[in-house]
Amino acid sequence: MASSTTPSTSEDKSTPSLSPQGVPKDWKFWCIIFSLALSVLLTAVEFTGIGAALPTIIRDLKGQQFIWVGSAYALGSTALVPLCGGLTQIIGRRPIMLSALLLFALGSTISGAASSMNMLIGGRAVQGLGAGAITSSVQIMLSDLVTLRERGTFSGLMALSWAVGGGVGPVIGGSLAQNGKWRWLFYLNLPICAFNATLVMLFLRLKTPPATLKEKLEKMDIIGNVLVTGSTTSVVIGLTWGGITYPWSSAHVLSPLVIGLVGLCVFIIYEINLCKPPVVPIVLRLNWTAASGYLQNFVMAVVLATLSYWYAVFFEACKDKSPSGAGVDLFGLSYSISLIAVVAGVAVKKTGKYVIPTFVGWVLTVVGAGLLTTLRANSTLAKSVGFQLVIGGGVGIIYVVTLFPILASIPITQTAPAMALYVFSRNFGYIWGVTAGGAILQNELKRKLPASFLAQFPQGVEIAFATIPVIPNLGEPLKDQVRNTFGEALKVVWQVTLGIALAGFLCSLGMRQLQLHTTIDEDWGRKDLLAVRASVPPDPELLEQTISTKEA
Repeated sequence: MASSTTPSTSEDKSTPSLSPQGVPKDWKFWCIIFSLALSVLLTAVEFTGIGAALPTIIRDLKGQQFIWVGSAYALGSTALVPLCGGLTQIIGRRPIMLSALLLFALGSTISGAASSMNMLIGGRAVQGLGAGAITSSVQIMLSDLVTLRERGTFSGLMALSWAVGGGVGPVIGGSLAQNGKWRWLFYLNLPICAFNATLVMLFLRLKTPPATLKEKLEKMDIIGNVLVTGSTTSVVIGLTWGGITYPWSSAHVLSPLVIGLVGLCVFIIYEINLCKPPVVPIVLRLNWTAASGYLQNFVMAVVLATLSYWYAVFFEACKDKSPSGAGVDLFGLSYSISLIAVVAGVAVKKTGKYVIPTFVGWVLTVVGAGLLTTLRANSTLAKSVGFQLVIGGGVGIIYVVTLFPILASIPITQTAPAMALYVFSRNFGYIWGVTAGGAILQNELKRKLPASFLAQFPQGVEIAFATIPVIPNLGEPLKDQVRNTFGEALKVVWQVTLGIALAGFLCSLGMRQLQLHTTIDEDWGRKDLLAVRASVPPDPELLEQTISTKEA
């Protein structure tokens, strides 16, 4: 169990790094940071842009299983993340990052060329595989490059990048969709992937500890990866089918849900007691402080995905907004997240404290979710935009601070597997936000949409979802009835979101304030760093903190 102070790292091979002021931030460093931020922006645009374009895509492809467009992406970005964390330890950071960009580009090509819903869903799954590896690699490489004490600032920059992408994504997706060019939402990824891959090849030159092929293969946890991948897929199938393809009480839904959740429990037990070396080593044996970090990260992701994916529906269905107009009206959410995330990151760097910011973040999130439950189809635009600022500010804080209780609880040599699990918990939360939010919405629409309206769509309520762009052209009183039904269905989504946010707040209780590392793992990081460091004296005050921490 972790103690209330930072664990000793005397057993690992790391040596005290320079202070945050002493670590050289030369032009090569900032080129690396830019490439990481661009990678985050790329995945954010793809994740959020599809929501505004989805009704148009469904109509053009004459598809039904629209929830799978989001679920396949979220599943792909989650299932192989633990494996990705292990592979970065075995073959290095740069090869994994380049492979991830290649996968993302391949998935974008398939999605853009899709002639059917099945082809689109397949392309989105491949995109998701690339996105998961990108996200995991970014988090791991940040830990290689900067100390935990200064990590808040750079996590804030990554959050800013995500929020910028999340802000422009719905506008880009919506604009392309309403002009019949939704395929370019995917094709535009290709030159960005190529440019980013060039940056990675030129500047991302990180060390990889030497090892024989046998030693590397022995570190591969095949059983653990099979368990987590199969279990995650099973959960997603159950969530996606629930209440739409099959009733929630049916064996078709309950069986994959139970199998998946039990499989995840078996995975955790196996990792703790049997696997050597495990996918996620000591991070599964930690105290409540570290465990709460993972739980809060998961809950935050559920809230963020629900907002990012389903808030646009409110503006399109209830406010007669075009897809691009809905994206503009979501700026309040995107940019409140980004700005507050940067402020929170700087605050943690200055103070070394993360507990109080965490509480403030959850209070704002709970209050914001509560405000959303009051939205109706006839609510003013000022309310629907203003409420975003409250919940966006809360999510922005939590987005940054949840990694600190985790990384402060472990030796720095365990950072890569810890961050792989961190990204897994976040992406698994995205699955629940996209899939469960869509299931709730569709179940409510099935129950409440006027019978005369549903009768026009014998294929099912999922086809009715594709009619959102034509709601402004419906005659009265049917138009008001449909708009109000969408508003009531979304109210249930926000009520569930409020309950989830309250659960996140409860997870934060009992979390302890630990000292933040001021060292980095010398086995990783930039190859040229040692030569540069020789000419830069360390900051005496923070170096003394480092020595005191190790002695403790």
